[in-house]
Amino acid sequence: MSNVSLINLSKSYDNKKTIIDNINLEISDKEFVVLVGASGCGKSTILRMIAGLEDITSGKISIGNRVVNNIHPKDRDIAFVFQSYALYPHMSVYDNIAFGLKMRKTDKKIIDAKVREAADVLDLTDYLDRKPKQLSGGQRQRVALGRAMVRNPKVFLMDEPLSNLDAKLRVQMRSEIKKLHKKLDTTFIYVTHDQTEALTMGDRIVVLDKGIIQQVDTPANIYSNPANTFVAGFIGQMNFIEAKITTGGLQFENVIVEITDELRNKLGNREEVIIGIRPENMTDGNTKFTVEVEISEMLGSEKIVYFNIQGKKCSAKFPVGCEIRNSIELSIKPECMLFFDKTNGTNICN
Repeated sequence: MSNVSLINLSKSYDNKKTIIDNINLEISDKEFVVLVGASGCGKSTILRMIAGLEDITSGKISIGNRVVNNIHPKDRDIAFVFQSYALYPHMSVYDNIAFGLKMRKTDKKIIDAKVREAADVLDLTDYLDRKPKQLSGGQRQRVALGRAMVRNPKVFLMDEPLSNLDAKLRVQMRSEIKKLHKKLDTTFIYVTHDQTEALTMGDRIVVLDKGIIQQVDTPANIYSNPANTFVAGFIGQMNFIEAKITTGGLQFENVIVEITDELRNKLGNREEVIIGIRPENMTDGNTKFTVEVEISEMLGSEKIVYFNIQGKKCSAKFPVGCEIRNSIELSIKPECMLFFDKTNGTNICN
């Protein structure tokens, strides 16, 4: 079993600055979990604590039902893939992949078989005699993955492994890592600040902010039903509009959105609410209003139009063939909206 448990895990420096604040997380055997958040939220620190590269202030970490707090990193049965690849420049691809096995004094025939098997899976067979400087960024990252693979670890830990690659290579490597996960059939814990990587790769996403878990769920649920305004704004684009709850419905500026009695009951006795609505849901509804266009961007099959509501930058998505003028008509409907408490930002209808 390669399940990972984080129990009341905390990390602080000099008992003052708290980096990780009493988090609890259960990662199942063979699951692909993505830790995502802005820089400084603590995601890489969590990964390093699981690996044993960072001390734990308090709490407990278990890997495969074995508490590893006091176990040396090399004995935790994990493999760490770093952002910087961490390859030895003077060694060949073969020797870089084999390095960990050689340090464990593994039989040479076993090393050779494992290295060549990993090279075949990662399409590196023709590059085994080359040095890292002779490889592209994507090839170097595959070498780093191969070095981890040959150890047959219980858990793969990956710290922003694609951040040094260009956009096209990132897309390619995302699919390669997902295929690798299916082939190896073991647990992957992956750190990124990129919401696209999180949405496309993870079985579940863990959204972090300032060392606190904001939500743990599937990509689909996090996108469609975020726990609060932070998650809603971090995962995918979200327009936030402050609205008053009136007898006629929800009012912002000179717009009134009619709502059902069921929704009114969910909103309770609040006088104001924050409406959250995705850009793709700003053009298909009964409530119509006009905004002044600030700028528009063409992104392949769609156009993104930016404008202001209540002095805040908002956006809407239109088909690429749609003509964009200085002002455009938007149309929205309540069933495509999310509603957040104005005081604490929590999802009211969650």
